[in-house]
Amino acid sequence: MEVKILHLIDGAKQARGLTVIIDVFRAFSVACYAFGNGARKIISVGDIDLAYKLKKENPGYLLIGERGGKKPKGFDYGNSPTQIENVDFTDKTIIQTTSAGTQGIANATNADEIITGGFVNAEAIINYIKKQNPEEVSLVAMGDVSIADEDALCAEYIKNAIENKANDFSEIVNHLRGYRSAHKFFDPAIDWAPERDFDLCLSLDRFNFVLKVVPYNKNQVFLRKIDVV
Repeated sequence: MEVKILHLIDGAKQARGLTVIIDVFRAFSVACYAFGNGARKIISVGDIDLAYKLKKENPGYLLIGERGGKKPKGFDYGNSPTQIENVDFTDKTIIQTTSAGTQGIANATNADEIITGGFVNAEAIINYIKKQNPEEVSLVAMGDVSIADEDALCAEYIKNAIENKANDFSEIVNHLRGYRSAHKFFDPAIDWAPERDFDLCLSLDRFNFVLKVVPYNKNQVFLRKIDVV
């Protein structure tokens, strides 16, 4: 099994084999919390205008996501696990659009299979990859291109585990607490990124499922929860 770490939209375009789109802060952590609270389906959308269109056509669907980190006008929830941590989404269909994570899905057109995630379901991702045992795995970190950001570190964590190498998660958390991508969580002037988001996004292995990207309605896709035992 060959495991590659790629970055950003260009990396998603290069992804082959079983592909994991990683967005720790915060899109695919949010998606896991939504499914953990009973959501039936998440429609993943790159284009915000399409998200609005789907909502208009399906008033019962919920809009979740961000642009520039903030909740767009008319959305039910922003891109914050804190906002939805205790929301009952039983049997709800969610439309999710973000600036990074959902864009990765939209651009991974050459992948054989796509799943998503972060640290909150890292062990499930690792076990799913081992069970599938593909020839090629692409781990796409959707954060900045730095090897020190949360998505790159999550990709490295998953790669290490697959290759039976050691990981030190506490060291990762300590690093990220002072890293630039986490500054927003500790700035009281930024109300769209609660401090609790940091802890919720780094709640290691909280969920025992992966979110698989499934084709839906022509060029659209949705996320489906697959339990990993």
